[in-house]
Amino acid sequence: MTSQIDKANAFHALHVKGNPVVLYNAWDPGTAAIVAKAGAKAIATGSWPVAAAFGFADGEKIPLDVALDNIRRIVAAVDLPVTMDLEGGYGVVPEQVAKTVSRAIEAGAIGFNFEDQVVGGEGLHDTALQAERVAAAAGAIKASGVPAFLNARTDVFLKNKPDTHGEKHVDEAVERARAYAKAGAHGFFAPGLGDEKLIGRLCREAELPVNIIALAHVPPKAKLAELGVARISYGPVPYRQMAEWLEAKARAAFE
Repeated sequence: MTSQIDKANAFHALHVKGNPVVLYNAWDPGTAAIVAKAGAKAIATGSWPVAAAFGFADGEKIPLDVALDNIRRIVAAVDLPVTMDLEGGYGVVPEQVAKTVSRAIEAGAIGFNFEDQVVGGEGLHDTALQAERVAAAAGAIKASGVPAFLNARTDVFLKNKPDTHGEKHVDEAVERARAYAKAGAHGFFAPGLGDEKLIGRLCREAELPVNIIALAHVPPKAKLAELGVARISYGPVPYRQMAEWLEAKARAAFE
């Protein structure tokens, strides 16, 4: 089996602007094995589907111990890099973020999504504070000896409806991307952004490889590649589609 360090290095190498790695998000060992069998180069979890699969709401409602045990089981089920959605790091202060990241690496993860929205509160963390939190996560990664991929997420776009997205939102996103890169992030995640012009500008101005979620209003893979995207993930989409299918089949069975 490939070592955790080798998996981490391989995952870094998958992030190429213009040739995006596709992460079709799984939520447990069974779905991870299915996605791996389909040809995935890496496995990613999403906080919403993992929480839903265990009967919790999103927003760090699932106990961290449960989420980490799930990651251990996924890592054991597939011989691929596994990246984990850590939401806001299960704590506001940088020291707690660092502890959470250390525990996730110990569980076998080789990467993390780490968001800047105030979990359980309103709005986003101040850019300077979030940069400190990113730096704490980066420090924990360095201390672990595993070169895990830190995907710094901004919720600038998710906090605003797609038809209101404009240059001012990209201005803020670019500012945050630069601050997070300086703090030690390896990637920049902008979920909710779907406008081609704005995606293109973000990819040009952010030095970090950009991650976009393939939502309904987002351009197809070929166009995202053309715009310079380096990572495409599916977030809660697979779980929601599975849930709709399962409910329809159950209703048919009960009729």
